[in-house]
Amino acid sequence: MTLLAIDASTRNTGIAIYNGVHVVYECSWFSEQFHSVELAPAVELGLHRAGVGAKDLKALAVAIGPGSYTGLRIGLALAKGLVFARNLALVSVPTLDVLALGQPLQELPMAAALQAGRGRLGVGWYHAKEGAWHASAAAELMTAAELAERIQRPTYVCGELSEEDRATLGRKYKNAVLASPAWSLRRPAILAELGWQRWQAGELTDPAGLTPLYLQASNAVPQ
Repeated sequence: MTLLAIDASTRNTGIAIYNGVHVVYECSWFSEQFHSVELAPAVELGLHRAGVGAKDLKALAVAIGPGSYTGLRIGLALAKGLVFARNLALVSVPTLDVLALGQPLQELPMAAALQAGRGRLGVGWYHAKEGAWHASAAAELMTAAELAERIQRPTYVCGELSEEDRATLGRKYKNAVLASPAWSLRRPAILAELGWQRWQAGELTDPAGLTPLYLQASNAVPQ
């Protein structure tokens, strides 16, 4: 059995192919808003390089956001098309969970961030418990400056941070502990593993009802 993972939530795009034992293929790239012409050929190339035929696919995991409108729309459309055409099991995974679960465990709380357009970040809050990261609050939409205001104690911050975002958060001195760019990369292999686990647990998504996850601006008061 083989699962295909697709993440086109933001410009950081990727696919992975997983058989429950090995990640047989993984590819990530920075797309300059060319998801519509890059994504399907990338899947075809990945299957070829992994030696996996379309008939070997049994399930598909797709990241559902938050993220950019265009990337999510194209990624979900391709996922739906493959699911209906090949009669695949479908699993949807929030994009921030993919980022968070790829981070090293530590005692600090974590803010996982990704670009959500118009200079804003989609931010998810997590804490480590029983050997895994768990969401501790609902994801929110905010600017880097607003995120900096929210951080009032040492917090590990990872994800899609621009040079300006890092400079803004860096002003929090020891409170904002910034992950390196390498650790901040959202890996499609993590999406594949999460998708596999949920597929095996029977946590499937109805493709007819598959919709992207968008966030509304937060009016939260800094704490």
